[in-house]
Amino acid sequence: MSKITSKLKQQLKDNPQNNLIKDETKGSWYTGSQLGADVQAIKAALVKLKVGYQDTVLVCLPNMAAYPILVQAIWEVGAIAHPVAATTPEAELKQILDAHDYTATVVQATLTAAAVHQRPATISTLRLHTAYQMNIIRYSEAAGHFAQAPAETDLALILNTSGTTGKPKRVGLTHELIKNGAEHDIESHQMTALDTTLIVMPMFHINAQVVCVLATRLSGGKLVIAEKFSASKFWAQVQANQVTWVSVVPTIINILLMNKAARKAYQSDIRLRFVRCSSFALPLDKLTKFQKLFHTIILEGYGMTETASQCTLNPFDAPKVGSAGKPYKTDVAILVDGHISPIVGEVGEIIVRGDHVISDYMEPHPESFMADWFLTGDLGYFDEDGYLFVKGRKKDIINRGGEKVAPAQVENVLSQLDFVKEVAVIGTPDELYGEAVTAVIISRSKQPDAQLAQQIKAFARLSLANYERPTRIVFVKDYPRNATGKVIRQQLKTQILTASVGESA
Repeated sequence: MSKITSKLKQQLKDNPQNNLIKDETKGSWYTGSQLGADVQAIKAALVKLKVGYQDTVLVCLPNMAAYPILVQAIWEVGAIAHPVAATTPEAELKQILDAHDYTATVVQATLTAAAVHQRPATISTLRLHTAYQMNIIRYSEAAGHFAQAPAETDLALILNTSGTTGKPKRVGLTHELIKNGAEHDIESHQMTALDTTLIVMPMFHINAQVVCVLATRLSGGKLVIAEKFSASKFWAQVQANQVTWVSVVPTIINILLMNKAARKAYQSDIRLRFVRCSSFALPLDKLTKFQKLFHTIILEGYGMTETASQCTLNPFDAPKVGSAGKPYKTDVAILVDGHISPIVGEVGEIIVRGDHVISDYMEPHPESFMADWFLTGDLGYFDEDGYLFVKGRKKDIINRGGEKVAPAQVENVLSQLDFVKEVAVIGTPDELYGEAVTAVIISRSKQPDAQLAQQIKAFARLSLANYERPTRIVFVKDYPRNATGKVIRQQLKTQILTASVGESA
């Protein structure tokens, strides 16, 4: 059995009467004994369904206490968990299931029909302490395997990370990679069994899966799982559960500063050790204001799915505002013209390597690797003190509040509308979310732009996940193009930001 499955199993066994995980939606804490019973129930169902060694189980669920328990059970039979967004539309879920071989899926009730769609399947329904009903859908045509204890080099997680083509890259993370990543998180964040973390980030992200859930459980701490972030409930959740730290994105920091109900709900006796914040840098004024208003410190860092967690983090005793901190148990360098640059302040591509960094994707992408280095596609530089500053991306990926959006994916969906002659999707500055998903449309319709924008929004609600849906819709006559007719995205972005164009969102 891998080290993480052994440790997770032992944590539940050592705490039969102690509360370990709370489901905020239900308002219920669960003891090690209850959680262990749920793991065994799920595990028995998987074994009976012949879901075992290195079979892949697609998980499409909202945040809940049952989530980490389900993942643990999947790992204990040697299978692989592939979490995806709970907001995944039916059409997209069907595409995912068609594209890859899954032995089973676990989805919320509203998506059961889509998950079974035209596929011979058996549905096993469980009643758990942590979930009134959990449906495991076993596909009859999938071969399946017997349960087997996983080794360190076996896959534990598959997570999607957006590619510039619109087709997500699948990141395969082994038990060893996520164990190493979680252990580095424990050390760098000084986690102990006295810690309780509030999880508000979506569970299909590496942030929640490893930084929050796995690292906290391996350190012996407690989890409070909220279905989603709520500004009005946040401080009450922190206070009532004696939360000691929380991981967020800058968007949440901004909302807590702006939301009157959130500011009013804060109590001076709340004492978070820290708030971990990553995805994009916070402006100095907001970081300072948050720390002063809420009496805590913000630790900014840099990491990604491909590194099973963080690569850099600001140290507790010497944080530098605006930076992503210093490398932690990771080699980080700047690549300029194919060579590693030793020059302080020189901007180039950030490259990383370490015992928690992948050496390839599930499908080969050799352009993303150089020797034993992973090429992140992000641009940055080191200052004279060794702090990393992230300056942008080589790729066209849009970063909306920590969610990565592939423009081509959104373009492919919106281009299905008859009146859309052409569509280009770009990221434009957004004070709250970092970047807005901006759809720039060339229309062939004579209808008013406002009406067309409403149709686009309605279609997006049916066809795209929440974070992929355009938040700005702009109509133009044409795009800036190169000699071959390809849209020059950076020029288009400049045009949208500086020119007076027909915006309808």
